[in-house]
Amino acid sequence: MSDADLAAHLAEIAGRILVDVRESGIFSPKALGKAGDQTANQFLCHALREVRGEDGLLSEEEKDNADRLAKSRVWIVDPVDGTREYGEARSDWAVHVGMAIDGEAVVGAVALPGLAGGIVLRSDQPHDVPPPPAPLRMVVSRTRPAKEALAVAQALGAELVPMGSAGAKAMAVILGQADIYLHSGGQYEWDSMAPVAVALAHGLHCSRIDGSPLIYNQSDVYLPDLLICRKEHAATVLSLIAEQVAA
Repeated sequence: MSDADLAAHLAEIAGRILVDVRESGIFSPKALGKAGDQTANQFLCHALREVRGEDGLLSEEEKDNADRLAKSRVWIVDPVDGTREYGEARSDWAVHVGMAIDGEAVVGAVALPGLAGGIVLRSDQPHDVPPPPAPLRMVVSRTRPAKEALAVAQALGAELVPMGSAGAKAMAVILGQADIYLHSGGQYEWDSMAPVAVALAHGLHCSRIDGSPLIYNQSDVYLPDLLICRKEHAATVLSLIAEQVAA
């Protein structure tokens, strides 16, 4: 099984597990998030250690192991991206399984199990991203949209599309449900690595909000900001962000 096949397979199965845990009817919404996180994490981490034991591994739900820093190939997973949305039985949550090679997001799969039938978007199976409408649409947090995103959206005359998890937002750009995903409110490597690998494979621009590259498998896994958009919009968005930072 190739790395991309493995990432997609594990993300899909973890998504099924999470749906089964939720449909058991045992857990309250708050307890459901914790139960789902831990159950999916156990599956993903055991599976990766079984079939890719020589690679490094970083998961949101496990204690970090500094041994990964000496590895070229490092799997980075988020068992439930959007725990709140998962617990509330919404559709905008995701499972992230990806691999960074020498710090670059190379392999990724993002499962969206909450959508009808469940879908998995993959770095090795890109498709055409639908053309943007007028006006543009910017996907933002449904609970705490970043001030930079709101300001840029206003400057562009873009419509706001509130949504839950980072993975769901990133995939919304690929699926043609939004055109720009701008985040500046704090994230970690597992929030963006797999989505960035998938977005790059689909020909999208992915960077920090100052235009610098996203680098993974760092000793400090805090990676607080992110821009994913069509390449033709990147220069304008980055310029508007710079204006906001300088103001």
